Amino acid sequence: MTIALITGGSRGIGAATALACTRRGIGVILTYNNNSDAAAGVVDRITDAGGTAVALQLDVADSASFLAFGTHVSSTLQTIWCRTEFDYLINSAGYGLYNTIATVTEAQFDGLFNVHLKGPFFLTQTLLPLLADGGHIVNMTSATTRVATAGVAPYASFKDGLEVLTRYLAKELGDRRIRANSISPGAIRTELGGGLNDEFEALLAAQTALGRVGEPEEVAVASLLADDNR
Repeated sequence: MTIALITGGSRGIGAATALACTRRGIGVILTYNNNSDAAAGVVDRITDAGGTAVALQLDVADSASFLAFGTHVSSTLQTIWCRTEFDYLINSAGYGLYNTIATVTEAQFDGLFNVHLKGPFFLTQTLLPLLADGGHIVNMTSATTRVATAGVAPYASFKDGLEVLTRYLAKELGDRRIRANSISPGAIRTELGGGLNDEFEALLAAQTALGRVGEPEEVAVASLLADDNR
């Protein structure tokens, strides 16, 4: 069985990806930060569907915890799947803030940086020894890297940095046949940034070709992991 490790897998696109992986016969390690109940709910849905999943706590902003997390992942792989490696790393954890450049505090800037760029960089580095040759890294970025939307400058800047990092991961890990891709969704119905109220959803929907916001299931990346998408 192939195995995916999905950060931020307790809700939103991460949870949708975990469930989509299950439908393709992929085992799942999902992470959560604070909401253990939501993570347990996703694990229950996967188990009810006949899949295998484990939820592990991880604060992506705390790079000092990554070494211990890697050890936990290693023991989980051996205990649950009798394996020493996993196949797919999906960096999906994140959150949003809406502040203009003139009002962003240094603490807000650092928080977004730690979760959206520093965290994925050093978490990926930590987990590389456990990632199987021929595996796949997927980084969840954002459409805000392509258009300038007032109020999300730090978030968009770090997501853009994550896209650059993705290209370098592909370059440096190519000799191990490890692929790296980034996915940059547009407006999706998630809890990011506090979710969508009716007015904001209508504004976003008016800017899309389909006239509506997307659903998490529509950008779940499980299909990208398949070998026919190499």
